[in-house]
Amino acid sequence: MLFALPDDETLYAALVARDARYDGQAWVGVSSTGIFCRLTCPARKPKIENCTFYDSVACCLEAGFRPCKRCHPLAPMAEADPAIGALLAALDARPDYRWREADVERMGYDLSTVRRSFRRQFGMTFLEMARQRRLRDGFETLSDGGKVIEAQIDAGFESASAFRRAVARLLGHPPGDLNGDALLLADWIETPLGAMLAVSDARHLHLLEFMDRKALPTEVRRLWKQAKNGIGIGTLPPTEQVREELGAFFAGECATFSTPLAYHGSEFTQSVWRALRDIPAGETRSYARIAAEIGRPTAVRAVARANGANQIALVIPCHRVIGSDGSLTGYGGGLWRKQKLIEVERGYVSPGAG
Repeated sequence: MLFALPDDETLYAALVARDARYDGQAWVGVSSTGIFCRLTCPARKPKIENCTFYDSVACCLEAGFRPCKRCHPLAPMAEADPAIGALLAALDARPDYRWREADVERMGYDLSTVRRSFRRQFGMTFLEMARQRRLRDGFETLSDGGKVIEAQIDAGFESASAFRRAVARLLGHPPGDLNGDALLLADWIETPLGAMLAVSDARHLHLLEFMDRKALPTEVRRLWKQAKNGIGIGTLPPTEQVREELGAFFAGECATFSTPLAYHGSEFTQSVWRALRDIPAGETRSYARIAAEIGRPTAVRAVARANGANQIALVIPCHRVIGSDGSLTGYGGGLWRKQKLIEVERGYVSPGAG
């Protein structure tokens, strides 16, 4: 199960020693290369601060890492299912190709069977895997200061318009609108629960959301309107700080976030967000209780709306709010993530507390 791994020091020691006991049980994502490996990988070992450990290949892929070409972490899945093996081989042979359902059928495979197999093994379909790989390559090129046409080529998109549409779906704007001199810069952060988008200025974090959140393009567009010179792609100190704090959070080391935040909301909404930040890790609150705590006991629905308007996930812990009956209720990042976050935070509760 996720988060049942030993501590990072133990896993890093196993990585350095190429300890075969963890093969098939743990994998490492390396932030400096964007690659994930088995712990027995023969490649040169990364620094521990660049390592994030996962308990499944699916988590590595969801976090945006690409499989290592030396230790082949997808090989066991490929060997277990011939269809998976053939499609992964085809993807490696043509990483820039825009794969379609018709291509899978031409290879002689049933679409529904392939879809189930990939979701079971990787948490995503084959087509989703191919698209994510291509889009990430383009995003990295833009982040490094490359031109749009270079990013399009690196992402393997057949046309500039297709690449612009893909980036626009993610950021709410086509890459040509991204300003390299902008005060707000967007960057990609990998976590065990999937890739996140962070938007910061030089002093504050403005947005932190999971890449697959449906409201993300709308939130980015809202920031875009507020910014004087748009949004660019790159990293700034608040993004680097929250990246480190997220790493410590998921490693079970610290549940406190001190990254400076920029609040975009009414005074009432901000009061709800401040109340959320006062909820200790490992505890939950109902909407009604939060309404009472901020002195607005009849504003339960307004509290729920403010909770849903939060665009700085995890740091403003809206996942700690549940229904009065104990149900998880809605969460923009997906109820499965909300459940996992609550499970992670149970580890921060002192024995005998509560």
